[in-house]
Amino acid sequence: MVWVSEDDTRAFAAQLASHPSIGNAFIELHGELGAGKTTVVRHLLRALGVQGRIKSPTYAVVEPYELPGLAIWHFDFFRFTDPREWEDAGFRDIFAGPGLKLAEWPENAAALLPPADLVVRIDARPDETRHVALKAQTPLGLELLQ
Repeated sequence: MVWVSEDDTRAFAAQLASHPSIGNAFIELHGELGAGKTTVVRHLLRALGVQGRIKSPTYAVVEPYELPGLAIWHFDFFRFTDPREWEDAGFRDIFAGPGLKLAEWPENAAALLPPADLVVRIDARPDETRHVALKAQTPLGLELLQ
């Protein structure tokens, strides 16, 4: 699909947020710097009801959010280099438990991550549009694409 403006990104996020199974999904976001991965996450979190500041966890690696009946973890593995940090930070437990997990730059932790339910690849084009490819990798991912 092609996103012509940020309104298209917002509409995609709202549609995804409205899916009943979103609360236990693992979604990977791929794309170069500036492609719009964090923008997708911000719109998704807003559509789910997150209030306040939503920041990129580039330096913290993970930002948690709590909503009534929903735990959300936003990961940014851009600076992730030490697999020991995976265990020390309790990421294995987070991914084994319930909740929505969103991961930017998942390729930097690929050997440690479970298969994502949905993979979102965003390519920014010179004309400011975003070309987006979605790939379901699990039955839950297929549900999210319905």
